This record gives sequence, structure tokens and C-alpha cells, in this order.
Amino acid sequence: MTTSRRSVRFGPPSIIEPVTDLDTRMAPARSSPLRRAAPALLGYAAVRALGLLTLALWSAARDKSAYTLLTARWDALWYTRVAELGYGYEVRLPNGDVHSNLAFFPLLPWLERLGATLTPLSYADAGFAVSLLASLAAAWGIFAVADHLYGGRAGVCAVLLWAVLPVGIVQSMAYSESLFTALAAWSLYAVLTGRWPTAGTLALLAGLTRPVGIAVVAAVWAAGLASFARDRSDSSVRDRSNPGPHGTRRATRALGMLLAPLGTTGYVLWVGHRTGKGPLGYLDVQAGWRNGFDGGYAFARFVADKFTSFPSALAGVGLIVGVGLVVWLYVVCVRQRQPLPLLVYGGVVTALALCASSYFGSKPRLLLPAFPLLLPLALSLARLRTPRSAAVLAGVATASAVYGAFWLNGSGPP
Repeated sequence: MTTSRRSVRFGPPSIIEPVTDLDTRMAPARSSPLRRAAPALLGYAAVRALGLLTLALWSAARDKSAYTLLTARWDALWYTRVAELGYGYEVRLPNGDVHSNLAFFPLLPWLERLGATLTPLSYADAGFAVSLLASLAAAWGIFAVADHLYGGRAGVCAVLLWAVLPVGIVQSMAYSESLFTALAAWSLYAVLTGRWPTAGTLALLAGLTRPVGIAVVAAVWAAGLASFARDRSDSSVRDRSNPGPHGTRRATRALGMLLAPLGTTGYVLWVGHRTGKGPLGYLDVQAGWRNGFDGGYAFARFVADKFTSFPSALAGVGLIVGVGLVVWLYVVCVRQRQPLPLLVYGGVVTALALCASSYFGSKPRLLLPAFPLLLPLALSLARLRTPRSAAVLAGVATASAVYGAFWLNGSGPP
């Protein structure tokens, strides 16, 4: 049966299988994947170009280098130091905290080193190039997931919504968010389409990119276990002595599940061995940055402290509204019956971002990979007439570009 696109129905009936119509005899031939994704990628490139141009003009007016803001500040410096000098660098602060570069996962520095080795680019230049290419790959992956589930129009809207997020400028920085989102999106797409070894390999690489790689691992494992449970319930109608293709699918599924956690597990164990603190040594490294998981207690106190004066109370109200919006979007995802791997992935990314015990200003950036939360908005936007949806996106893109320029020239993302 050929999978057809949906124009009315927006909810998949099963946990990981795509929606299919009962009669697909008149389904049109599919265009090539790149051609189908071209409108989304061109729109994404236009939004990012607007953001970069606005940043360049704003930075020039303040006598700052936009390129330096994108490639040589905050986390970008830590990544390039790992690429150039390897692990072992740390900064001891006056209060006794130790900031070790072991907190930064290795895939982006590896790619920066590879780019600097094979090309005339510096490590920072290579990081910027990786980010630009990875952001396009991420946009394509988001389109692939949304297109697979809800059709091409929703896919384009999902990509553009991801592009116009208030902190969308991070997608063009020498940070690991774009690389991680690309690996996560394509891993989820591979799960949805039954390509289990590919899903596991991409989850492995995502686990070498950011600590939140465990969200991709959880998604692969949740989908795999659900598929095994469904196979078990259907086993009564099959001859176990002659499993045929069912046995092959189970084997590839198991392989993907085995591959998925190797990246995160391997790096965490290596850090524990290097620090001499055992399997949980990475948690000690994060503690040196005053970062950890406390269920959101520290963030709640941070928000509550905003109400000690009138000006900051407005920021507190904004934070509450923002968190409420994120939670509401996830509830809508559940009610619209998103496939299980997307719900697990989006839920874990959201929980880790909101419940981290430090770097409260970074939470919007940490939520950047949680693109499944945008799918309900993409579906609503896809129902609008094209001129109206284009006007909405153009207005939000302009606001995002201005905010990104203001943000990076001010406090910026830690």
C-alpha cells in the first residue's frame, strides 16, 4: 500500500505507523525528496538570511563584529578549544566552581577539527560552516517528519515556525543545537519509516552531540518496545517456525535499539574513567557548572524571585506564560495523537530543559530541538490561505530577526 498525503485528517491512528488511506489507487507519483522539501528549505534559508543580515546591521551600528558573536563567544569558544587542544581544559572560579570542557560532548569539536584539517578554515570557521549545513539538514529533517505525518504544506509550516523562533539565531551560531536537531529529526523519521539501523546510528551520533541525546535514545527504545509488543500480540496468527520477514524486521529493530544508546553511554563512561569518579563522573563535571536536574525547583524559585519588584514582575509573568505555552503545546501534541517516538522525544527534551537547575536564561535555547511541539501550530497555520499564513510568518520572522540581533548584542545565550 502506498502512503498518501493527508489534506483533512491530522492524527495518526497508531503509535508509530504513518496514516494511510484505504484507497490509494489514484495517489500521485511522489517527487524526489529534495524537490519536495525545496520550498521549505528555500523559505528556511530566507528566514536565516534575514536574521543574519539584521544581526550584521545591528552589530555594525554598535561597532561589534557579528561574525565574532556567532563563532567566538560563550559555548562556541569551549567547542573550538576542545577541537584545537582536546579535553582537559578547565577554569577555576573565585567561588570554587570548576568549569571543565568535559561538559561539552565531542561530535561538534570532532567535525570542527576535521574541517580545519581538510580545508583552510579555522576551527571557528569550521564550526560556523557545520552549523549552517546542519541547520539546513535539521530543516529538511523536520520537513520530512511533518510531511510524512501530515503532508507537505504542514511540513513547510513546521520548518518555517522552527526558523522564526525567538532564539532562532542560535541555529546559525557555532553551537551544537542545529547539529543535534538534524540528527534527532532524521533519527525520528527513520523510526517512523521503519529504518531501525539508521535510526539507531543517528541516535548514537546525537548522543555524542549533547547530553539531551538521551531523548533520542528514549524515543527509539519506546518505539522499538511498542513494536515488539505489537508483534507479540499478533504472533498468534503467524507460524513461529517460519517467521520470514517478521524475523528480519525484529532483528533490524533490535540492532537499532542496541546502537542508539552507545553514543551517550560511551562518552559518559569515558568521562567517568578520565576523572576517576566512576560511571557518574559526568554528573560531577556538570555540578562544577552548577548544573543538574532538580525537577524544576530552582527554576520555580528563579521565577518566584522575579515578583519582588514591579519591573521584574513583568518578566516573571512572561516566564509563567512561556512555560504554560510550552506545556499546553505538549498537551495538544498528546491530544492530537502524535506518534509515540515524537511524544517521548519532545517530552524528554522539554523536561530536561525546564527542570535543569541552572542557566535559566538558556532555557529557550535548550528547547530549540523540541520541534514536535511546533506541529500543532504548523497544522493550524497550514489550514490558513497562503497569503495569510505568509503574512503571519513574515511578521514573526521580522520580529525574530530583530530580537536575535538585540539578544546577541546584549546578554546573549550563555
